[in-house]
Amino acid sequence: QVQLAESGGGLVQAGGSLRLSCAASGGTFSLYTMGWFRQAPGKEREFVGYIMWRGGTTTYGDSVKGRFTISRDNVKNTVYLQMNSLKPEDTAVYYCAAQLTGSGSRVVSDYGHWGQGTQVTVSS
Repeated sequence: QVQLAESGGGLVQAGGSLRLSCAASGGTFSLYTMGWFRQAPGKEREFVGYIMWRGGTTTYGDSVKGRFTISRDNVKNTVYLQMNSLKPEDTAVYYCAAQLTGSGSRVVSDYGHWGQGTQVTVSS
C-alpha cells in the first residue's frame, strides 16, 4: 500500500507561486498515476490535474490550465504541483492521490490512496 504525504503549502499573495510536493512510500511509485485535487471550505473536492504512470502525460482542470504544472520524479518517489499566477480562488486544501496503473481520472472515487492534504491560502 502506498502512503502519500503532501508538503509545501502556505500563505502567498495573489500573483505569486508555490510548489507543492507529494512524497510516496510503501509502493512502486512508478506504477501509479498521480492526481492532485483541492477542496475549499464548503465545497466539493475539485480535480486539479494528474500525471500518468506511463509516459508522464498530464491533464489539467480548466480552472488551473496554463497556470499549474504537474511533474514527477520516479527516483525520489515524488510528484510536484507547480502553481503560478495564483488567485484568491485557488485557496484550498490540496491533496495528492494515487491510482495504480491508472488510465487517469478526474473522479475522486477512482483514486484509492490519498495524502492528508496541505493548506494553500492566497491573499488578495
